[in-house]
Formats: sequence, C-alpha cells, structure tokens
Amino acid sequence: MVSLEDAVIARYDKKGNHFEILVDPKAVEQVMEGKEINIVENLAIDLIFKDAKKGEKASEEALKEVFGTTDVAEIALKIIKEGEIQLTVKQRREMLERKQKAIVDWIARSAMDPRTKLPHPRDRIERAMKEAGVHIDAVKPVEEQVKKVIEAIRPIIPISMENVKIEVRIPAQYAGRAYGEVIKMAKMLKEEWLSNGDFMCVVELPAGMQTEFYDKLNALTKGDVATRILK
Repeated sequence: MVSLEDAVIARYDKKGNHFEILVDPKAVEQVMEGKEINIVENLAIDLIFKDAKKGEKASEEALKEVFGTTDVAEIALKIIKEGEIQLTVKQRREMLERKQKAIVDWIARSAMDPRTKLPHPRDRIERAMKEAGVHIDAVKPVEEQVKKVIEAIRPIIPISMENVKIEVRIPAQYAGRAYGEVIKMAKMLKEEWLSNGDFMCVVELPAGMQTEFYDKLNALTKGDVATRILK
C-alpha cells in the first residue's frame, strides 16, 4: 500500500456520478504503459470514494450503475485509464523526469545515426529534445510519444529507426554460454556450428542496441569475438 502522503487522486465522472481513488503515481504510470500490476496493492485505501478528501465512499448502487461491478480492482483500473489524475507539482516533475528518461532510453536503444550506423548517445538525444522544445506528457505511454519526439528532433540530429544485421563468430570455448545470450538480445537470422566448434551466426537487432550487444559479447568471450555489420 502507498501512504496517503504519497498517493494522488484519480477522478472519474459519468452519469452525474463522481468517483475517486487514492493511488501511487508510479502505479498510474505502469498502468498507462500497459503493464499488469496488482492495483489494489497500490492504493492508499482499497475503496472507491465519492470524495476522497472527505472520506465519503461511493455507494454500491452508483458503482453498479456506472461500472457494472463493485470490484475495486476493475473500477480502479478504469478510473486510471479513462479519468483525470490530480498530481502535485513535485509528483508531476518526478513523473516527467522518469518519462523523459524512458523516452530517451527507448530512442537510444532503437534508433541510430544513418550516417555511421551507430546509436546516438543519450546526452545527444537529450540536447536535441531540449533544443527542439519537445513537450513530454507525464502520463501518456512512452511508445505513444516516441514518434512525435523523433519527428521533432530529426531536423537537429540525423536519426533512423532501422535495424542492423551483424555477423558474429564466437570461439568454441565460449560458444555454448554465449549462444543463450545472443538469442535473448537479437533475432537469429542464420546460425552455423563450424567443424572446429566455433559458432557463427547472423543476427538482427535495433541499431541502438549495438553497443550493449557488443559489450555483452566481449564480456562473455573476454574480447575474443569477431563481428561485422552486413550491408
């Protein structure tokens, strides 16, 4: 349960009725991102209110009329998704900071500079967003905002959402362990076990994940790995 001090009020109006819940703002973000969580565990009080500040509960009749149920979890999710979230200045600032970081991380992992075929550093993306005057919504899902952000920063930094194909050769002594990590991080397009036990493959992954992919392979093989970007 979230404390009353840290909770925000989510409101919903329909058919002349008013409903409120007291909910963790981080849980609001998770719900809006489509993540499955136990919403009741993220309420300050597991009740649906008519007026949360006055402690007035909504009647069962009103709940059934509007939501068709009295189930707190089902109603709370609907209030979050379709209602209005009342945030303090501090809560909104913290949510905006987390959402901006998530958007920057998404772009850094999924996009690249089409000239170099390499990902843009996060600080470069952040500077471009600031220069472009990008407005971030604290509540809307990351993927819903990314397209708008990329369009805004494209005149400032060249950016492409292409995937890259990489040929990888891993020595026999590391191949078994590395294989599992490769298929976790990238789409396997071609694989072959060579006569000497080496593993060779061609994988596809978002351009922005190249650095992370190379770092993982180097760590697993102590740097004894050969890679080549395919045209």
